[in-house]
Formats: sequence, structure tokens, C-alpha cells
Amino acid sequence: MTHTPETDTLKIRDLSKTYGKFRALDTVSLGVDQGEFLTLLGPSGSGKTTLLMSIAGFIQPDHGQITLGGRDITHMPPEKRSFGMVFQGYALFPHLTVNDNVMFPLKMRGEKGAQAARRVAEALELVGLSDKGIRYPRELSGGQQQRVALARAIVFQPHMLLLDEPLSALDTQLRGQLQSELKRLHRAVGLTFIYVTHDQSEALSMSDRIAVMREGRLEQVGRPDDLYDRPANRFVAEFMGVENFLPPELSGGQHTLALRAHALELAAGRGRVAAHVTERDYYGAEIRYTAHTESGVPLRFKIAAGQGESLPQEGDAIGLDWQDKDALPLADH
Repeated sequence: MTHTPETDTLKIRDLSKTYGKFRALDTVSLGVDQGEFLTLLGPSGSGKTTLLMSIAGFIQPDHGQITLGGRDITHMPPEKRSFGMVFQGYALFPHLTVNDNVMFPLKMRGEKGAQAARRVAEALELVGLSDKGIRYPRELSGGQQQRVALARAIVFQPHMLLLDEPLSALDTQLRGQLQSELKRLHRAVGLTFIYVTHDQSEALSMSDRIAVMREGRLEQVGRPDDLYDRPANRFVAEFMGVENFLPPELSGGQHTLALRAHALELAAGRGRVAAHVTERDYYGAEIRYTAHTESGVPLRFKIAAGQGESLPQEGDAIGLDWQDKDALPLADH
């Protein structure tokens, strides 16, 4: 999907929100395409959830504007926006069956009878829970409860789906499974998804675009491969998993170089950078190392296991090298 201003269905212009002296959002501007999967990525306190809740209508911004299809919705109540919401805590009604939980937003809109029942059945089929309609939430696993929450969020055919760290309470294996299911669901229903997470692997694997946030501002917005291969600055690089940053006095250039662990190689001699191994951790298929230069700069690299005694040990002096194509000069900010 190619993003252009003309294809925006949701426009956010100069959105700001403060709590006392804390600036939660700082003149954020962003456009979201119809049918796009956009992820808001950032650490705690970056403003990503505040932005999502402003889009949903649960938080009123101090300044700025939000429009949907050209219509100003900045001060529209949440129930008038017709957005589906999925939260980390599922927010299911424990005393209602799965069918009744999914039916709830339809009842709130005055829909009932055979048509409403059909829409509930279709939503449960989309999330793979057609056989769980008469169960109660307590009888379901965490992953199944999250699927019920997804079905409830899409059953009334909302304009878009807003997801606030919906997988963070799940274990690693189940989280990976649900990432795949969310991608499949996104393709199946064709809705705009706006997804909040602090996990870069989630963002990279699911998103059409990622918006990286820090201290209430957008640091970089782009496709996953753009952010991974061409981060705008050190903050984005670190959030995209870059482990090594060589200052100009070590890199020999004018800028700090960003290097991923797999890009650093053991040199036959001194290499471009000399260091001493300070940590050696075995991970089965690979061994992960941390070394420090004489000036104290940490360097992390990986070597495939199974090479016997030839591998460096803690305390060894080593040389490290890299290919120029794998090194990314970073902006100073």
C-alpha cells in the first residue's frame, strides 16, 4: 500500500495534550489510509496510547483536529465514532456467554433478531470460535478470550479497529499465533487497523506502516523495511533492534555508525576495531558476545555455534570488522 495525503481516511493535525507540565502529545500530525494496518510504536510514556485514545474519543486534545473522511470528529463522543476497540484486558462480561458478549454492541445499537444472530455467527467464524458460542469467558483460554474481544469489536462493522497492546498479556508462543491471526483478520475484513505496541517485532511483522513515538512526538513514520533499514536517528535505530553504535572516532567517519549484531564479524587480525570479550552467552544455534573497546564502547555480535575451541572466550582480545553496506550513518539527533 502506497500512502499519499490524498488517500487518507483519518487525518490528525497538530494534536496536543498536556497533563500539568507533562506534554503527552506534542503537535502530532498523521494521516491513515482506508484499510491500512498502522502501528503506533514506542516506549512507555511516548504518547502512543494517548494518541489512540484521542482518536477513539476517550481523551479530548487541548489543540489540534481529527477528521474522518473529511468530517471533523475532534469533539465527537466515542459512541458516535463507530470505532471498534480491543484492549489488553479483553473487557469481556464474565456473566455473559460468548454469543452474548459479541451480541452486546449490536443490542446497544438496537439490532436484534435473526440478522443480529447471523452477524454474531459470522464474527465468531472469522476469529475461529464458531463452536464456543455458549461458553463463558472463564471457560476459555487467554487467547480465546482475546478472539472474543476481536469478534465483539468487528461485529457491528465499525469504521476502523483500534487495538491497545492486545497481545501483551499473552505468552510468547500464543502471541506469535495471534499476530498471524490478526494479519489474516485484517485482510479478511478490510478495516483500517490502528495498533499500539512497545514490541518492535509485532510492529515489523504485522504493519503496513509504523509510526515511532517518543515524548509525545513522531520520530519517524514509514514502512517496516524503511524503519528497519533506514532509521532516522539513534532512538529509532535502537527501537528497531540495532545493537551497536560506533562513534566517529571509532568508525573513522563524520557520523555515528549503526550496526546490527549480525553485521559485525571477527577479523583475522586487529580489524577496524579492537576489543576485549566481556560476555559470552550460549543460545544453542548461536553464541552471543559482548565486547568492549579500549574507550569502553560496547559491541555485540553473534557467531554460529559448533566451531569448537576456535571461538573467542571471555577475556580474549579480538578484532572486529564489517562491510560498508551493512553500516548506517545516523543523524546527530
